[in-house]
Amino acid sequence: MSSPEFYREFDGLSSVLKVFAYNLTQNQDDARDLYQETAYRALKNKEKFAVGTNFKAWLMTIMKNIFINNYRRRVRHNVMVDTTDNQFFINSGSTMIENQGRANILMQELVQIVDALEDGLRVPFLMHYRGFKYQEIAEELDLPLGTVKSRIFFARKELKSQIAKLYNSEEISSFLD
Repeated sequence: MSSPEFYREFDGLSSVLKVFAYNLTQNQDDARDLYQETAYRALKNKEKFAVGTNFKAWLMTIMKNIFINNYRRRVRHNVMVDTTDNQFFINSGSTMIENQGRANILMQELVQIVDALEDGLRVPFLMHYRGFKYQEIAEELDLPLGTVKSRIFFARKELKSQIAKLYNSEEISSFLD
């Protein structure tokens, strides 16, 4: 196919290619870019077109492949767009450190509540909290397995009660239930 014939065929399919590009991208600007990229690649590779085959299908295949490659590239890069005016956090290179003061105070209060439990409940509860299994606790304390389980249950129940009294909040009460 000669160059004038190639250009004439391409011009004849121009409107079809633009509609196909819009159907792929669903965006007018992206469709124009896709059409231009397709035109560029088709003209650059016009000698690769096999005469006697479907020219329209060849162009649409080029367009579809460009669209797929661009889509995969966007997904792979996973671009984050920040529309905020203040770019300080993105440009700062350091990480933000959260104030742990309130959490530390809560933890100290919880430790005090646990320490206030009677030894019969506190010891099995703390062992279970530290990762011991019920059977291991029973063997270590020389108690029946059922006793260990019930003491841990009663310790939890007492802790829930003390926390609810201390904070007297619906939010905490609903969290504990």
